[in-house]
Amino acid sequence: MDKLIIATRGSQLAMWQAEYVKDQLQKRFPDMAIEFAVITATGDKILDKPLALIGGKGLFTKEIEDVMLAGKAHMAVHSLKDVPTELPEGLRLAAITKRDDIRDCFLSHKYRNLDDLPHGAVVGTTSLRRQMQLRSIRPDLTIRNLRGNVNTRLRKLAEGQYDAIILAYVGMKRLGLLESVPYHEPISDDVMIPPSGQASLGIEIVDDPEVAAIAETLNDPDSQLAAKIERDFVARLEGSCQVPIAVNAKVGKESVLGRAMVGLPDGTEILQETLEVPKSEAQTLGIRMADIMIENGAKELLARAEAMAFKEERCERF
Repeated sequence: MDKLIIATRGSQLAMWQAEYVKDQLQKRFPDMAIEFAVITATGDKILDKPLALIGGKGLFTKEIEDVMLAGKAHMAVHSLKDVPTELPEGLRLAAITKRDDIRDCFLSHKYRNLDDLPHGAVVGTTSLRRQMQLRSIRPDLTIRNLRGNVNTRLRKLAEGQYDAIILAYVGMKRLGLLESVPYHEPISDDVMIPPSGQASLGIEIVDDPEVAAIAETLNDPDSQLAAKIERDFVARLEGSCQVPIAVNAKVGKESVLGRAMVGLPDGTEILQETLEVPKSEAQTLGIRMADIMIENGAKELLARAEAMAFKEERCERF
């Protein structure tokens, strides 16, 4: 293949990710020209509403997928956590890059960590998953929505609009922004379970054998297995819009540990499940965990969670 076109969002983090993939591919295919098609996604345009209200994860992928289906790009680089579990016909996830640090990150100009926050402190996050877990451990906190790109969120924190904010640790690390905030601390994934796909890149391609062969050189088998487990779990429980779901699979040499949590956004009701299986049996781990939680009432709980999350506003579907 003489030239490969990679579709990507234009945010600073998205461009870092696209450049990373380009660099990795250039090492493997030095004679192939690689170009970017930079797309502005709906999720980057609508900044005054929570993602769950306006359609959830697909808002960061739809326009990119449209470009690929129109034949204007061969491949897209996504934060895997933003990729819906169902993809349009003609496109597929061909590779999952090696997973980085999965943890969320506490950021503040005044307080050292979550435990240091005073009663009533204002914490910024729009993630229902983070809200659920924060309120379960610190019900005294005030949670406020936080939208915008990474730099916008950090500016709002510096201006004092929030006492602290929670972002993905890996994004801050990749952009070299950790030191720009006086107090920054990763939150143990034992305290806050991450979302499906956190800290991996998903390489989506047009369903073409030549493009697939190129993309598959980026695949990390253990990260791919973890992603399958997590995405299977989410797909089995998927509601009509984004709901509070935390799930993580840790792949070891001999076994895989799966942990999951679903509940109400206010943290008052939560279901949790932990299951460890031999690596040879891990392909179905996500479905097995979801089925256990469904038997315990997870779907009914998530239906209530969706109604509670934005009870004064209507959920739009794109």
